Amino acid sequence: MSEELDPEIKRLRWRCRRGMRELDQLMLRYLDQRFQQAPTSERNVFLHLLDCEDDKLWAWFMGREQPGDAALNDLIQTITALPP
Repeated sequence: MSEELDPEIKRLRWRCRRGMRELDQLMLRYLDQRFQQAPTSERNVFLHLLDCEDDKLWAWFMGREQPGDAALNDLIQTITALPP
């Protein structure tokens, strides 16, 4: 099934919309480039990341703070390393 028709991907694309363009781009970049090939454990961390508050996400992605969860921190590093 293609991404355009996959209901899960459509739902996740909507959840990636954060109201801040920079966060939208980071989240969608991961979704488009890596999510479908990622192991289940990494996918679950991404779903947890989508539940986090935007101000926390921004601080983490900008390197001002680090999440207390090592898996979240690893995923943030992965996302920021993805090519635009």
